[in-house]
Amino acid sequence: MNKSNQNLRNLIEYPKSGILSKEIIRTDKLNITLFCMAKGTELTEHTSTKEGTVFVLEGKGIFTLKKEKIQMLPNVLIHLKKNSPHSLKAEENTSFLLSLVN
Repeated sequence: MNKSNQNLRNLIEYPKSGILSKEIIRTDKLNITLFCMAKGTELTEHTSTKEGTVFVLEGKGIFTLKKEKIQMLPNVLIHLKKNSPHSLKAEENTSFLLSLVN
């Protein structure tokens, strides 16, 4: 599904618990996904085989990248290198765009 011509704010919706994800753009080289995390939701440490960015739209949380804690606040941009261990926790309902490149 390609929602690139829509207002992202209109796509944000929070589940009662856990994570809701919506694919925004997918091409051979780019994948952009909107993630909406309910308050208190955690993603344990993991890695990605692709390079990418996390752009926080709203909310508050902690993003741990290679043991460094980064505040997830609106307009924060986080760069992820391939195979970088990371985890995150939403302290409030939090939404962000994850962009991965091939």
